[in-house]
Amino acid sequence: MDILYQIGVNLIPGISDINGKKLIAYCGGAEAVFKEKKSSLLKIPGFGEATINKIISQNVLIRAEKEIEFITQFGITPLYYLEPNYPERLKHCIDAPIMLYFRGNTDLNAPKILSIVGTRRASQYGKKLCHSIIKDLQDSNMLIVSGLAYGIDTQAHKSSLEYGIATIGVLAHGLDRIYPTVNKSLAEKMLNKGGLLTEFMSETNPDRVNFPKRNRIVAGLADAVLVIESALKGGALITADIANSYNRDVFAVPGRPSDSSAEGCNFLIKTNRASLVQNANDIKYFMGWEEAQKKVTRQRKIFVELSSEEEKLLKIVEENDRVAIDRICLLAQMPTSKVASTLLKLEFDGVVSCLPGKVFKIN
Repeated sequence: MDILYQIGVNLIPGISDINGKKLIAYCGGAEAVFKEKKSSLLKIPGFGEATINKIISQNVLIRAEKEIEFITQFGITPLYYLEPNYPERLKHCIDAPIMLYFRGNTDLNAPKILSIVGTRRASQYGKKLCHSIIKDLQDSNMLIVSGLAYGIDTQAHKSSLEYGIATIGVLAHGLDRIYPTVNKSLAEKMLNKGGLLTEFMSETNPDRVNFPKRNRIVAGLADAVLVIESALKGGALITADIANSYNRDVFAVPGRPSDSSAEGCNFLIKTNRASLVQNANDIKYFMGWEEAQKKVTRQRKIFVELSSEEEKLLKIVEENDRVAIDRICLLAQMPTSKVASTLLKLEFDGVVSCLPGKVFKIN
């Protein structure tokens, strides 16, 4: 079955997610990777004989079978990057995981997704601010993502549950454990209104090296990342940097210059790596998430002649009211560069408007 080989590719030693996808593309599928002749595999650029021998031996498939038993027993959903249930936003990130494992009951492609990160040593002020922002972000279509760590992460998940907002915890280990253990009961509650997501298989410990890898998922899943309290170094700033590399919007709450827990946020703002926000309304404004006004019938400008590609993109924007560029690319089945240039022309022609967060609407 396909899932055996999909997990198997992910287990081949020394192959990154980027190279793994390249391998799958060259062979024409995950199963084909393990059924391809050695001579053909050796022709793939960037893969040496040592790596090819590991594929030929197929020892990884034994471990893959064990993982299938685990996910079946505990009702875990495997998410393969080429299948429709894989998170759309993350799919567009070059180093997105080949496989994800999800336990929960929420939509990973919710219309509005915000990741919230910050220091593990959160102050009472930081926790209160996080609570206040989430309270004012109450929206039936909102999804809050964080890392289930101490501090701001924990507060983000707790406040989301308190106000009925779905929340996802992205883990740096397998779904057979919870770290930190003090958040085990919180994680159980999240399964009823959100869930837990990881790229790591069962029996994977929360090793230090896993946390930076986890952060790219936190950044890639969302439309925007909000940093609340952070030192100059740490996971929150790593997540912000990754978010910027993914062309996600990044927000930071400023703090007093004398506070070490505010140094990271102030640095992001000062270096134009994040927009300054003070409350939920600021985030709504930047992202175009204000309460949608009643739709009005708009008449297209009479003298604007549209190409077939422009007509195609315009129809998508019309049908979705406000739609992010990643979503447009997916629905149009067009490369990002082509979509961006076409939308820019439509914007110059006064046909569409670009809102904060790279969201487009009809004029």
